[in-house]
Amino acid sequence: MAGASQRRVGPRTDLLGDGLTALCGGALALTLLGVLGMLGVLAANGAGYFWQKRLVLVELDDGSRLLGEIHGREPIPEATTAGAGATRMRIKVANRDLFGADFVWVDERRVVTRSRPRDAVLLERQEWGNLHGTLEQLRRGEVALARGPDEVRRALGPLLEHKRRQRAQVQRLAQREIGDVSARLERLRLARRALELEAPPEAERARRARRIEAEAARLTTEYEALSRRLFAAREQLLAESVSVAAADGRRVEVAVGEIVRLIYPNAIGRGERLALYLHRLWEFVSSDPRESNTEGGIFPAIFGTVMMVFIMSFVVAPFGVLAALYLREYAKQGPLVRLVRIAVNNLAGVPSIVFGVFGLGFFVYLVGGTIDRLFFPAALPAPTFGTGGILWASLTLALLTVPVVIVATEEGLAAVPRVVREGSLALGATRFETTWRVVVPAAAPGILTGLILAMARAAGEVAPLMIVGMVKLAPALPIGRDFPYLHLEGKFMHMGFHIYDVGFQSPNVEATKPLVFATALLLILVVTAMNLLAIALRNHLRARYPSSAV
Repeated sequence: MAGASQRRVGPRTDLLGDGLTALCGGALALTLLGVLGMLGVLAANGAGYFWQKRLVLVELDDGSRLLGEIHGREPIPEATTAGAGATRMRIKVANRDLFGADFVWVDERRVVTRSRPRDAVLLERQEWGNLHGTLEQLRRGEVALARGPDEVRRALGPLLEHKRRQRAQVQRLAQREIGDVSARLERLRLARRALELEAPPEAERARRARRIEAEAARLTTEYEALSRRLFAAREQLLAESVSVAAADGRRVEVAVGEIVRLIYPNAIGRGERLALYLHRLWEFVSSDPRESNTEGGIFPAIFGTVMMVFIMSFVVAPFGVLAALYLREYAKQGPLVRLVRIAVNNLAGVPSIVFGVFGLGFFVYLVGGTIDRLFFPAALPAPTFGTGGILWASLTLALLTVPVVIVATEEGLAAVPRVVREGSLALGATRFETTWRVVVPAAAPGILTGLILAMARAAGEVAPLMIVGMVKLAPALPIGRDFPYLHLEGKFMHMGFHIYDVGFQSPNVEATKPLVFATALLLILVVTAMNLLAIALRNHLRARYPSSAV
């Protein structure tokens, strides 16, 4: 009788189990397809940003001419009144200082002729974006050095290499040498202010003041000499200029020192395009931004994101693990512990902007302001730690992600079999030794799982960071050549905010759209790389401590 009942229930149970398995597999497949689709969209729109297209010269029915890159076609929205099948093309004409925008739409029915002139040139500039046109003349002041496209091209090649070296020299002089002297002058100013606050005996005060003034006079003389060198170097950098004729006949004068790259898109082959693509890609990940973050690279944003995540990880790991150890291994289970667990779970659902406001009030104003009053009184009222910085941003994100680490660590500790603890205690180990040498290593994969989740969330958070230290453009990296080398009070850039700023705050959003996709794809790759390192460590620990079920 029981067997008949089992035979009647068995097929139904198997059918339900198969259905649930198929449902779970389908959900997983849809999730993977969604992720792959998102990555495909980012790659298709972002990776193409660095590929150089051909320059097309378009002559319209009214006699006007446009020179630019064709970036797609679409039906004209008013096709019902303008005629069925009418299309328009989107041309990147660049020349922002002439047209006011990078892109224009052109009705294809107005196009009379199209061509690809081999002498059409693309100039990547430090400011005002790209410039399309034809080279006419190279001058130094009022003296013509070369005339005509071919002669100017031959003269510009070696001159551009020379200007790149001069530009690097100017940057080194301004950022390193003058920057170092400025930092030492600032320290002397703070020492002078500290002397006023300390009010030592008159003899000592006079002696220290004389030493400070003597050093200040020497540094001021050095600063003035470096400033003259910088001014002369900039004059040399901008001494030569090139005249470029746009397609509509207007001429633009460009200082050769402001040219980043000169390209003949219609005269280079596929191999040269690939080399240019790789060079632009490397420039994107290794150089500083320019033109209000809409051009150049995003290295400061990459560095700031990675540094902030690692500082956050070093803070959140010990606090989260210790809290979970106490709740799981030492605390007496009861209403109070259950209440604490409920509070921890609720913290995980608090909006991130609330943590940002708390970080501003507690870390920046309270803790940072106290540090300034105790250790940096000479710098007041200008704050040192009493303003947003990468340290306070990291601590704020540590508070934001610590519930994730606590929950994952507790699950890892609960997965360690009880027999492991009892065996260690039976062999004479103390409770602390059992916890530290047996339980924690066995639960390490679970702990790292929580840390991986915390890192992934922290890398993508933007709202709280806008309050506690993240900026649109940081004047310098949080590391430097002067002591203490790691400046935790410094401002920093973040890739998430860079995406928001370029995509929605730029005055030329249409031109920066591919840059948004490229930065988003790079952010995913950076987060993936950091997570893969943690996953590799977790797998190593899982293999070393097989007693853990995590």
